[in-house]
Formats: sequence, structure tokens, C-alpha cells
Amino acid sequence: VQLQASGGGLVQPGGSLRLSCAASGMILSTFTSSVMTWYRQGPGKQRELVAGISSSGTTYADSVKGRFTISRDNTKKTVYLRMNSLKPEDTAVYSCKAARRDFELWGQGTQVTVSS
Repeated sequence: VQLQASGGGLVQPGGSLRLSCAASGMILSTFTSSVMTWYRQGPGKQRELVAGISSSGTTYADSVKGRFTISRDNTKKTVYLRMNSLKPEDTAVYSCKAARRDFELWGQGTQVTVSS
């Protein structure tokens, strides 16, 4: 069972990216019932929660509200992070996590660099 994050890259300020996090080896009901979360860790910074999604709704860090959108496609066992109006301070390694009361699973990160 693993989470595979993808979609990172180099983008200019004001640009957009869409990150994907796909679960493999996980049964559908486990994915559907999991809280899916994106975290990021910038250079010299602590890891921070970016956005989360569950059956109850979504949550965002104040720094990304209005610019980032988290969504999920349960049939594909994939969670997405659409990032618009990117800023240099969004530069970080972005990682995804699946969690329920009985388990927690982290994926590897994908690098996002915002620079002109």
C-alpha cells in the first residue's frame, strides 16, 4: 500500500500547478473513509498542513485560502491539489497523507518551485 504524489515542477509566480496523490494497493472503502491531507515543507521551515478533505468537508491553511483547492476522485483513489496564483513562498516539498483512526500512511513528496 502506498501513496504516489506527482505534478510538481518549476513555475513562475502567478502560475498554476495541479498535484495528484494516488493510492495503490488500498481497497476502495479504506480510501473513501480516509481523511486525505496535503502538507508542505519549505526550505528551512517546519512542515505545515496545506489542505485536507474528508466526508465532512475541506480545510485550508490561511496562507492558501482562495488560491488552492483540494478535491478527490474516490473512483480513482486519487486526491488533487489545484494551486493557483502561486507565490515564491509556496516553494516546498508537498506530501500527501491518508489517515483514519486505525492507520496513517504518508506518500513521498513532490517538489514545487515558484521562481522567475
